[in-house]
Order: sequence, then C-alpha cells, then structure tokens
Amino acid sequence: MSHALIVIDVQNDFCPGGALAVPGGDEVVPLINNMMPEFDAVILTQDWHPAGHGSFASSHAGAAPYDLAQMPYGQQVLWPDHCVQGSAGADFHPDLRVDADLIIRKGFRPQIDSYSAFFENDRTTPTGLDGYLRSRGISQLTLVGLATDFCVAFSAMDAARLRFETRVTLAACRAIDLNGSLDQALSDMKSAGIGLI
Repeated sequence: MSHALIVIDVQNDFCPGGALAVPGGDEVVPLINNMMPEFDAVILTQDWHPAGHGSFASSHAGAAPYDLAQMPYGQQVLWPDHCVQGSAGADFHPDLRVDADLIIRKGFRPQIDSYSAFFENDRTTPTGLDGYLRSRGISQLTLVGLATDFCVAFSAMDAARLRFETRVTLAACRAIDLNGSLDQALSDMKSAGIGLI
C-alpha cells in the first residue's frame, strides 16, 4: 500500500507576520521537511483566492473578520483577505521543501471557499485529489500543516469519508482555535476514526 504525505497550506499568510497568521505556523516547516522522505508521494495544497473572494470580510459591507455569514452552501467564517493569487502571502513558506509530486490549488472559485484538499465547502465540488491518489494506488494518508481546526481537519474528515486510511501528525500542525474550534475538530476527527499522532 502506498502512503502519501498531504501538506496543507504552509503559506506565508498563515505564518507569523501573515494576513491570517496561525500561532506558531512556521514551527511546522522543519518537521514537515524531515518527514517528506519517508513517504511514497508528497502532495502540497495551496490556498489560492482571487482578489475580492466571497469568504473575505472585506467583500461584505459592514462585516468584520471572523464574523459568520450565510452562503448558498451554508455558514461561512469571513476571513481577513489572505492568500490572494500571485501575492507573496500566497507563496509557500520559503523554507518549505516544494519538490512535491502534486500541488493542489483550492479556493480559486470567487464565490465558494475551500477548506478541504478534496472538496470545496459545498462538500460536492471536487478538487481532483481523490482521483489522483487512486490513480497512483495510494490508500494511506498522513496529513500535516495549517490550520489543524480548519483545512487540516476538513481534509482529514473527507479523506476518511472517501475511505482512505487517514492519520494526522498533530506535532506538525498548528491551530487557529476560533471559539473552541480546535477541541471540536479533534473530537470530530477521533469520531471519524482518524488516527491522531
């Protein structure tokens, strides 16, 4: 069985000094780099928003970052503008090894956000990652990156739902922890049978 490392959104805007900095986000970089040679494949995901994306608070009159908005696909946290296509903030952290087998860009549709590496937030529009992994004969996944309670957890939950053997290496993840979101994400992942290392 082939085993892939899925590296979620280790980008400048999610690291200290970035537009949506995850506390300690840059601390995962050396850990992830050291893990990469242990896997049959390495896949990186990259948040890749057009300017004026619908998940940005700045796109909603009177809204502030971290407010909740109702979208056609459900409730959405409104974020500071981040990971805008072609910006320095959207670049991978400069110390991250990027000699990956595949880079999946997500969140590029203007009116729908994408936390998961597998699906947009409507839970049905695929990114293509599932098909790629199956065509490579990959059945085991280890996830790392940013942020534990959003893009990592959503990706892991989808991986488990798609019947991949899934684990998350928590030492190589960091969380936003928005109103208890980390505890909720950890509980959800455990309930889904995801191995938390």
